[in-house]
Amino acid sequence: MLLNWLDSSREGAGRRYVEIRRRLVQFFVCRGCHESEQMADLTIDRVAQKVPRIAEGYSGDPALYFYGVARKVHMEYMRKQRSTPAVPPPLDENSGEDDEQYTCLERCMEVLTLDNRLLVLKYYQDDRQLKIDHRRELARHLDIGMNALRLRVFRIRAALQECVLNCLKNGLARNVSPDNVIA
Repeated sequence: MLLNWLDSSREGAGRRYVEIRRRLVQFFVCRGCHESEQMADLTIDRVAQKVPRIAEGYSGDPALYFYGVARKVHMEYMRKQRSTPAVPPPLDENSGEDDEQYTCLERCMEVLTLDNRLLVLKYYQDDRQLKIDHRRELARHLDIGMNALRLRVFRIRAALQECVLNCLKNGLARNVSPDNVIA
């Protein structure tokens, strides 16, 4: 029923489904959900359960209904994140692993372009409402939207993470070069 609701032709429905799922994954990624694929699937499952009740009377683009459900799923996710205390895994104090991670992070930050380094540092400063206001001002200064800002920082962070993991894997805490970073 879900595919019939999306498009009367089988191929059109398949394309539409893939596009909606891709956008849902992007929606959750932009909001910092580490489980974006699972969240998108959960959203689709919930919509699929409601299709028999809503399909006949629904007017407009079905994709908009998916995005409405995705917002609710995201709110549930955020509520669950706040209620579950984050407990870091115990570190062996004798391993020096923490120091090596910070050394790698510092080296990888140095390899970033100055603009990217400043953007990441500014993006993560402040807390609560100050952080929100600061990010709005940062987006306005760069003349881009908030989603574009989130995506830009996400890409820089992903490159940093890859660099740090490569550094740790190869024991390069003392030797990180621009070749180790994709930024």
